[in-house]
Amino acid sequence: MTDSTATIAIPDYTTDAFFGLEDRWVQTAPGELTHFHELGEGTPILFLHGSGTGVTAAANWWLNLPELSSLGRCIAIDSIGYGQTVVAPGTAYGIREWVRHAVRVLDALGIEKTWIVGNSLGGWLAFQFAIDFPERLLGIVSMGTGGAKLTGALQGHANPTLTPEGIRKTLELFVVDKSLVTDELVDLRYASALNDTASDRLADVVAARDRDRHELPLDLDVLAKLDVPVLLIHGTQDVVIPVSRTWELLNVIPHADVHIFSQCGHWSQVERAADFNAVITQYLTSHGLGRA
Repeated sequence: MTDSTATIAIPDYTTDAFFGLEDRWVQTAPGELTHFHELGEGTPILFLHGSGTGVTAAANWWLNLPELSSLGRCIAIDSIGYGQTVVAPGTAYGIREWVRHAVRVLDALGIEKTWIVGNSLGGWLAFQFAIDFPERLLGIVSMGTGGAKLTGALQGHANPTLTPEGIRKTLELFVVDKSLVTDELVDLRYASALNDTASDRLADVVAARDRDRHELPLDLDVLAKLDVPVLLIHGTQDVVIPVSRTWELLNVIPHADVHIFSQCGHWSQVERAADFNAVITQYLTSHGLGRA
């Protein structure tokens, strides 16, 4: 367990065995203790989760980290305001604040440059990271990139029904194959959502996300000059972030490639996990990462 927490006690928390991931913690600012999972060695790959109710790094990446850790040092964090990351009193949320938190994690772990794999909000953060900290970036893989215009499904995230059935309905929006939304997965997300509610974070993080959707959209003029490899991934049946979001970015980013999954919704890393891992493996291997 990582312990650079001289002033903050590590919470009494263990990620559920369902996810098969070990807990790590690192102090990233005064009063701020970041919870993360780490597997593998070599080139850093930072995983940034989405913004759904009860989301955590484990709940986004449990089917991907074990496989992709053969390519590099995979680090999946709970962003501030989510999961088990401890935030200081008065912490502000927003796109740039989440990006700065990611940079603080890199600094605390001694990482100069990284790949970023981002899902939804995490993909949005990856591109804002590219705009604000281009010198720290090796490349981006983004699925269902966030920051698009508000859809009905996204609006539902702002006022979720915090019951197991409400969580089930939210998760079912993410996939075409509803059988993937098992009772166990619903229970785990519901328990995590209660943690969000207990700390009064959910309304704050959703408000910050939707504020910045209008006030801080991605600067496409800057992204048109982005000089790192980019892979955009989308499911054709994504009702949360329309596939048009990927076409918008593809038409701007000079080194972007695209992979579109058929019969797949917003949760491509879960719904098409084996195929997703294969696509990422091929792409990252082609850009110099590889199995030891």
